[in-house]
Amino acid sequence: MQRHPTDSPPVDTLSLHGQCVDVINGRCFGARIVIEAGKIAAIEPDDSAPSERFFMPGFVDAHVHIESSLLTPVEFARAAVVHGTVATVSDPHEIANVCGVEGVHWMLANAAHSPFKCYFGAPSCVPATPFESAGAAFDLATIEQLLADERIRYLAEVMNFPAVIAGDPNMLAIIDAAKRLGKNIDGHAPGVVGEALQTYAARGIETDHECVTLDEARQRIACGMHVAIREGSAARNFDALWPLLKESPAQCFFCSDDKHPDALVVSHINGLVARAVANGVPTMDAIRAATLNPIRHYKLPVGLLRVGDPADCIEVSDLRSFNVRATYINGRQVSKASETLLPPVATRPINRFAAQPIDPNALAMFDSGNNTLPVIVAKDGQLLTGREDLQPTMDDGRVVADPQRDLLKIVVLNRYQSAPPALALIRNFGLKTGAMASSVAHDSHNIVAVGADDAQLTAAINAVIECGGGLAFCSPNNNRVYPLPVAGLMGLGDAQQAAKAFTELTDLARGDGCTLRSPYMTLSFMALLVIPSLKISDRGLFDVDAFALL
Repeated sequence: MQRHPTDSPPVDTLSLHGQCVDVINGRCFGARIVIEAGKIAAIEPDDSAPSERFFMPGFVDAHVHIESSLLTPVEFARAAVVHGTVATVSDPHEIANVCGVEGVHWMLANAAHSPFKCYFGAPSCVPATPFESAGAAFDLATIEQLLADERIRYLAEVMNFPAVIAGDPNMLAIIDAAKRLGKNIDGHAPGVVGEALQTYAARGIETDHECVTLDEARQRIACGMHVAIREGSAARNFDALWPLLKESPAQCFFCSDDKHPDALVVSHINGLVARAVANGVPTMDAIRAATLNPIRHYKLPVGLLRVGDPADCIEVSDLRSFNVRATYINGRQVSKASETLLPPVATRPINRFAAQPIDPNALAMFDSGNNTLPVIVAKDGQLLTGREDLQPTMDDGRVVADPQRDLLKIVVLNRYQSAPPALALIRNFGLKTGAMASSVAHDSHNIVAVGADDAQLTAAINAVIECGGGLAFCSPNNNRVYPLPVAGLMGLGDAQQAAKAFTELTDLARGDGCTLRSPYMTLSFMALLVIPSLKISDRGLFDVDAFALL
């Protein structure tokens, strides 16, 4: 049996001397903190303790898909501890959509090689909708089996909110299974308000990380839900939601949801705590949103710097910048002065990839040219998209991309079996000559690509296929691919290597005209059918508001 990440071996006695941040009682005082056998053995008040060393509980990311970092759990942990993160509430539905239960077990096994406290949930919606092709499908029995595993802490985000609100028997049975086993239930209800939201919450949904406006967040608080304030690589909602920390601090968490490696090497939850304090949020409330609140809600065996707790704590230079000097998990020091002390671990990839190379003729779109076509409008910094109905640009009876109009072609190709690609038009990517392609395409993770012409689109898609999954950019002057051999979602490198490759690809896209802050992250969400308004799956354009294929 694999060792659970909380079962780190005991360490020798350790003494930490400085200011103790007591999040339970909301105070800070000089103390000597004694650690024995991985736990807090004593906290002895000491007025002579150094004033420039602050010890506090480690941070928790309250909702994250580790796969989106392009890193394995072990490598994610090596990067996250540098920023003071000691635990995550992790939804493995990305790899579950590709490799099924075997993929979830792979994540558990990989995470067990690290002392980092990675708590996984049972994916509730695999696939997210019945309007796409995935590598697996979880029925009630599968989810019940996962929930019965003591390593699975909660029911992961219930994304099929229309089914929950409508009272779909199967969806309600899944929720009831979590209730019977005493597991928490995470939500996902973008744009849902009013009576529909009240129904959703009343079914037993406890959290939501999809709020983009303060009114949405306040309505969830009024329904008794907790709100995870999200600041990821594509969805950035902190600026809109941070006032909630002043209004309802006990019902707030911090989360990244999806964090790419270039952002993870810079900061993690520590950055959100610092921003909250800088905005005038009381220091203890900001810290609690990253520690006490998620630990209590999810009943996590993560220390809160109390006698008897696991010694999961961090040293910071001050309570403004939250610059992390050292991180400890179960009394073991895992980072020091911005360097990880966790070793790398050899990884055995797992994958499911059957797509075969295509030729440009497969991407031909035909239309009379007399009708307008629905066009996806990508939005920078949001998972939401808009819709415009526009006259397409035609060439010899074919609909073609028109970079001069910022009207590009988007393609989704089934990676699990041979099938014709789905084709549509999209705006706001801005590419002039090239194409981007990715096997990271939430949530079914087929191949998604956007490009300025069919030749470059074909080249980018085939580059991804040839390496069994990855990220690619192709143009007349540049061709680059970063392989992702683990389920077509994660690479085998560390955070620095992944960040370097990801930054190079991003720079190529921007150099070709793309103005999006995180082009590949935005691209990956164009196939997510549970985020309004217009998306595309391998089966065609999808109207999220109507919850139907066009």
